[in-house]
Amino acid sequence: MCPSMRQPLLDVGKPEVIPPTVADLVLRRSTSNGINTRMRHTRELTDEQWQTLDPLIPRPRKRCDGRGRSWKSRRSILNAVLSVLRTSAPWADLPDRYPSFQTYHKRFQQRVRSGVMTRIMTALAHELSIRGSIDVSEAFIDASFAPAKKRGRKVGKTKRGKGTKIMAVADRNGLSVSVCAESATPHEVRLAMSTLLQMVVPDAPQNLIGDNAYDSDRLDAELRFYGIELTAPHRRNRRNST
Repeated sequence: MCPSMRQPLLDVGKPEVIPPTVADLVLRRSTSNGINTRMRHTRELTDEQWQTLDPLIPRPRKRCDGRGRSWKSRRSILNAVLSVLRTSAPWADLPDRYPSFQTYHKRFQQRVRSGVMTRIMTALAHELSIRGSIDVSEAFIDASFAPAKKRGRKVGKTKRGKGTKIMAVADRNGLSVSVCAESATPHEVRLAMSTLLQMVVPDAPQNLIGDNAYDSDRLDAELRFYGIELTAPHRRNRRNST
């Protein structure tokens, strides 16, 4: 069940707090001395980490006429993006060392739509898998509801009102290996397979654990076809076949 299609994640405003992502785990890595003393802000990318990410981020094209402002540093933009993803803070609350949050948000959206962020996460996850830091032999799946009052591509109607459903899969250590935003209208059971297909690691989990929302005979049979064992408690109002 190796994923054959990758879809970029969509920005749905202020994200909810979720388990640590691959990017967050990479940020926790330090240099051989433990601290990069040449950088003022220790939570930002170290020189060693940037050497890994630099080839994955395309350099901006310069205008032929030489007009326009010069682009912000690619490293600075990525530091700002990781700061927002790590703290779940609004873009407008970026620290003062990141001027013009509109610019950083725009660059982030461009890299999401072009697939740059997906390629970064996939490359980092591959490296961490080789080191044994990711273990998807046992994975967990869950979803959360983000209310939305306005319309949008990923906004749907539910009994709780309009909103977006954020689906996530984490490995046995709690590291998120798939996070995607979908319309809140479909049930979580119908979104499970598409969430698994967007995992940033090629290996499918052997055991997938979820709450009683995933108690479905149809989902169980579909996952079993791919060699995935589903573990979910029965619902109280469960029928003989679901």
